[in-house]
Amino acid sequence: MQHISHTAPVEADVDEKRVALSYVSEAFAEGCLDGLDADCMAQAALFAAFQELVTTYGEEATARYAEGFPERIRGGAFTTTLQH
Repeated sequence: MQHISHTAPVEADVDEKRVALSYVSEAFAEGCLDGLDADCMAQAALFAAFQELVTTYGEEATARYAEGFPERIRGGAFTTTLQH
């Protein structure tokens, strides 16, 4: 059974993930420029991401991976701007 890891990636992984995030961010921005709602884009991006993870790792591993999101979200792992 495959496992999705939250561990720190090696430098090559960091670079590849940075490039991948750039592609996704550009597609997100392009959709918004075409008039799609940002919330709609975010939900579609999440759906596509989870669909790919389930295809790659299976439902159970993906569900276990997703269990860590509340703590990571509350801890600021996805925050890119200062909250007032």
